[in-house]
Amino acid sequence: MAEKIKDIDYLSVSAYVRALENELLTADQYEQLITAKTYDEEVKLLQSFGYDELEPKHPEAIDADLTAVRAEAMETLERFMPNAADLDVFRIKYDYHNIKAMLKAEAMNVSPGPMLADLGRISVEELYLAQRENDGSNLPGRLSSAVFVGREVLNTTRDPQLMDIAVDKWYFRDLLATAQRSGSDFLVGYVRLQIDAANLRTLVRTLRMGKTEEFLRGVLFKGGTITPEEVLRVCAAGGAGLAELFAPTRLAEAAVLGEQALQDGVLTGFEKSCDDAQNAYLEDARLIPFGEAPVLAYLAARETEYTNLRIVLTGRLAGVPADVIRSRLRAGYV
Repeated sequence: MAEKIKDIDYLSVSAYVRALENELLTADQYEQLITAKTYDEEVKLLQSFGYDELEPKHPEAIDADLTAVRAEAMETLERFMPNAADLDVFRIKYDYHNIKAMLKAEAMNVSPGPMLADLGRISVEELYLAQRENDGSNLPGRLSSAVFVGREVLNTTRDPQLMDIAVDKWYFRDLLATAQRSGSDFLVGYVRLQIDAANLRTLVRTLRMGKTEEFLRGVLFKGGTITPEEVLRVCAAGGAGLAELFAPTRLAEAAVLGEQALQDGVLTGFEKSCDDAQNAYLEDARLIPFGEAPVLAYLAARETEYTNLRIVLTGRLAGVPADVIRSRLRAGYV
């Protein structure tokens, strides 16, 4: 039997990550990108910030470049990790993203190529073959069930959103099981928070659409700190008690904004607050000297950085006002 990995086994990679944290973009650097006067100035700034690979010419190029940067960061950390499987919590989402993209492309008889990201536990080529042959026997985790159920829902309903929900149920099961196998309480807590955030978003959207708790019952995810039954009671009450239900959690502020969104219909601040709550959870890792927590928190911070870069670059490309771009940026932990 292999010896159990201890926190002290992460000493080297934890020290390496602490050094890498100094390279994360700051609020001032984002501001420089937002206010750069010309395209050439923006490119030079990106290069000075360490992003030589990015040339924001058009949205497709930005997505492709950020995918390449993500892959490089993941591969670098994987070489130093005592247990590379810890990174699967971040790889899994790409497996399920790719499955949904492939199934939608299949239904539309188009190529899924531009929508795919080769960052998952299984290569895009292997996943595409399994999806095309409808054979998930060699797929990791719950992916085989997701492929089968997703295709059945799409063939039956022709509704991509219902397919997304069906596949996401398997995604969160896979995600939580992977975190639990890692033995990391920090990682399990992070996943449970993601599930709570997904259910809060779904609750607010359901109420805004005027749907009933019976509709909501079919689209909630299990595994969070708040049970689906508690969420359903708030829905049955027309949203009453929403803020109170999430008040003891890190999503307390997001829930208040969710209540406001039910009144004014503005979701931007609510959605951002849900993301920021998950990033705030990672701040706790700054107090942990070594172990898997600082490493995983750094990787999540980089993911937030990629999201913010896309918001800035595509926003500027589309002529979005600077104030709007600033308001959409997700909070980091540095």
